[in-house]
Amino acid sequence: MLDRFRLDGRVAVVTGASSGLGVAFAVALAEAGADVVLAARRAERLKETAAKVEAAGRRALAVPADVSDPERCAAVIDAAVAEFGRVDVLVNNAGVGTAVPASRETPEQFRSVIELNLNGAYWMAQAAGRVMQPGSSIVNVASVLGLITGGLPQAAYSASKAGMLGLTRDLAAQWGARKGIRVNAIAPGYFATEMTDAYAPEHRERIADASVLRRFGDAEELAATLVWLASDAGGYVVGQTIVVDGGTTII
Repeated sequence: MLDRFRLDGRVAVVTGASSGLGVAFAVALAEAGADVVLAARRAERLKETAAKVEAAGRRALAVPADVSDPERCAAVIDAAVAEFGRVDVLVNNAGVGTAVPASRETPEQFRSVIELNLNGAYWMAQAAGRVMQPGSSIVNVASVLGLITGGLPQAAYSASKAGMLGLTRDLAAQWGARKGIRVNAIAPGYFATEMTDAYAPEHRERIADASVLRRFGDAEELAATLVWLASDAGGYVVGQTIVVDGGTTII
């Protein structure tokens, strides 16, 4: 049974791989046996993630990219194919969060979040879908804020993450039977990342208390769900959003 979770001989692309959950995802995929292509805007930070992938015994390729640019998304996939010959897993993790009152948010602020979080996931999926073979997997990293409110003014972020849920379902329906590509999403609750580290202490405490487990999640707990969806262990899971939130959405 444990062999079904292995990713030996496969190639995974992780966006937003320069920090936070993206680093945890890249390392987990490497530990499961995959070579990993790392994409993010911060090139220097990508080198640090690449070193961690290599420490896990797998090959890493760092490709600086802003996924809001469709041409750069295509370049990431082209680089993956040129280096490794294939792409088996795509993790659409790149994203940015904002907390701006809706009455004051500018069009530019709103559009920049949608461009990166939602449109970027689409451009990456589009590029990867053109080269992926049957049995491949795309995992979109959404958020519980696509399902509930988080108590902060986050219209752009919430809209982008809700949009990813619809994108996940539609791509799964389009590509599942025709291409044999499984598309799913994970909706994390609150995990310790650069984004949540910026929250005021009282807000962090309020968030933790709003979950059944009364704590923030550990990145490896989320990465384990990702490996399941990316591997043959999740082979019959298609078009689903898996909520990993410590029970935040049920209370």
